[in-house]
Amino acid sequence: MKTRSWPPGFAVRPRPESLPQALVQQFRTVPSAHAADCMGRLSGAIGLKAYHGDPTLTLCGMAITVRVRPGDNLLIHKAMLMAQPGDVIVIDGAGDLTQALVGGLMRTTAMARQLGGFVINGVIRDLNEWAEGGTAIYALGHTPRGPSKTGPGEVNVPICCAGMSVQPGDLILGDADGVVSIPRQRLSSLLDETHQHAAREERIRQVNAARGGDEERIDDLLRALGCPV
Repeated sequence: MKTRSWPPGFAVRPRPESLPQALVQQFRTVPSAHAADCMGRLSGAIGLKAYHGDPTLTLCGMAITVRVRPGDNLLIHKAMLMAQPGDVIVIDGAGDLTQALVGGLMRTTAMARQLGGFVINGVIRDLNEWAEGGTAIYALGHTPRGPSKTGPGEVNVPICCAGMSVQPGDLILGDADGVVSIPRQRLSSLLDETHQHAAREERIRQVNAARGGDEERIDDLLRALGCPV
């Protein structure tokens, strides 16, 4: 029997193997800024806004990636149906601002399926529903103009979302500061690094509180750059 191939521009790859849940749980308390600092301060989405109405709502789950034609959300629906509870739908919509890729009806689906949330290099609509919280969502903006459902698009392929490289199966962290994608092969080592980073920041915070700043530390940095302080 002949196997039919996908039309040009369409691809749906299997869901990646789930991340170890114990490891995911440990990352839930890691600030996105700490993770970004420990990855050379080069990782993190740029220009996205949180639309879920609750600054304490965080995002921590495995990436299901989607690349779509600007203004079309057919393959986003497919990705949501493939996702498991806790998964995060990360969408490369090419930064298009003319048509919303995700709206309130999809929020209802996401909540019913207990998805972790959305990260969208594009725009959304139905803001009042998203503002009720419950499902984290980050996007470039919003518009009342809705999407088409004709494709093409790809699911679970490497993408770039708001300046951030994302592989299917990466861990996505999101909080009030923004969104970071952590490569799955870095998770164990990075967790230890973020704990050490948090301890260093706490020491600096204590000095700043006690002395009103750490002149010695700043002057050491300047001297290392050849400044005569």
